[in-house]
Order: sequence, then structure tokens, then C-alpha cells
Amino acid sequence: MLNLKHLATVFCLLFIFTKSSAQLGFSHELGVIAGPVQFRSDFGSRTDSETNFGNSGIGIGIVHYLNFSYRADCNCYSTDTYFNDHFKLRNEISWNKTKLEHLGEWVDPSKNSPEANQLRGHTGYAKNLDIGTQLEFFPRSIRSFQAFGYRVAPFASLGVHYTHYMPEVSTTYANPNPDAIGDVTDPTNFYSGWDPGSVDASSGSAWSMVTSVGFRYKVSKLADVMLDLRWQYYFDDWVDGLNHQLSYNKYNDWLVWLNVGYIFYLD
Repeated sequence: MLNLKHLATVFCLLFIFTKSSAQLGFSHELGVIAGPVQFRSDFGSRTDSETNFGNSGIGIGIVHYLNFSYRADCNCYSTDTYFNDHFKLRNEISWNKTKLEHLGEWVDPSKNSPEANQLRGHTGYAKNLDIGTQLEFFPRSIRSFQAFGYRVAPFASLGVHYTHYMPEVSTTYANPNPDAIGDVTDPTNFYSGWDPGSVDASSGSAWSMVTSVGFRYKVSKLADVMLDLRWQYYFDDWVDGLNHQLSYNKYNDWLVWLNVGYIFYLD
């Protein structure tokens, strides 16, 4: 419950900031985004292509933009400055979900050891609710793009998101020891090379850094189609419910998200 309160606080701060900016006359854009997600976690080997493509999911979201180049209060262009003509502020709330499995050489069908069976039986879900802000930079003029000076407007962005994560964990492996508990609460059902406590499906929260590159394509005076490739790095290694703490576990969880969006100009 405390994590949800933190998330609500961040959302309220974003709302207040957006309303304050609106008082200055900046125009608004609203859109939806969706696309495939690759979640890079402690499941499998990060550099293994089977793991990276196999542990894929879906992301959806709603985005809101502050457009500094145009003023909603007068239906006119704002002061012609470099910032106003090349930057937009993007606020977002999004959700992603990925099914996670141990794939690759360590669970090859030829391996029949208890350790291989432990890895094969261990699956999970990474489920994340995100809210945050990014500053988008457009190297070409936003005004010219809005006036159909050209159809394609590339951009790059950098920002910070707050994430509420809710992982799920399951296993089909049952320790043959008669004293074993026999469910996901029994650490002996998971890979024996990990320290006790390496699997934890508790919900939590984390900050993350988000950066992306993409472009917009203008389809009408008041609408754009967007393609965006995102990299999101969490400042936490429990987002997937697994932190095996081995020597080669050098990185926190992160994801790559290719999303397509439809953006509508409100003002």
C-alpha cells in the first residue's frame, strides 16, 4: 500500500506541474502507445539471444505532451526561441508485462541434472506500472513540422520514471526430499547455486532512467504517428522477482520497448 501511495504522490506532482504549465498557455497533445517489450533480467543469460527474444512481452501506455512552440490561450505561436522550437515535455503512464523463463544452454534438453530441472521449472512474470516524465529533443524545427514543412520529425529523449513492480513467481520443480515444503515458498525448489532469499515475489517500487530515439510522421494537421525505441534501466534488481547475487550478476533489471503511438493535438 505504501508503494501505491508513493506512485499516487508522483502522479499528483506531475498533474500539478502540467496544470501550472498550462497556465502559461502551452498547448497539449495526447496519445496512446503500444508495442513489444524485451525484459532483460536475471532469468537466463543476458547475452543469450534465445533468452532475450524468448523473454518478451507487451507494453501499453498513455502519453501527454506539453508543446512549447504553440500557445493554446491565443491560438498563436509562442516566442521563437531554440528551446520552444526543439523541445517537448512528455508525461506518461504505462504498463508492461513479460513472461520470464530460463532459456539457453543451461536448460538444454540434454541436461538432466537437478539444477537444470530447477531452472526449467522456474518461471515468472514481470509486471510494472510506470509513471514519469521525459524531455524530448527534436533536431528539426517543431514549427515547420506542424506546418507540413516536412512529414518526418526525428527525436531523442531522456527522463525519469517511477515504477511500481508486482512480479509473479512459480515453479513446477518439487524437491524430492520428504522434508521439503513443495511449493514456491521452499527455496530448495529453486536453483541450488543461488543464495537463500534470491527469489522474492514481493511488490515494490523503484526509480528508473528512460532514454529513447524515434520519429513522428505527420498524418494530418492535428495528428501524428510515432515510432519509439526505448531503453529503461531500473535502479533495482528485484523488478523480476529474482536477484541471484552471483558474481556475474553485475546489472540491475532493464528493458527494451519498441512502441508505436498515435498522437492527437488537443489545442
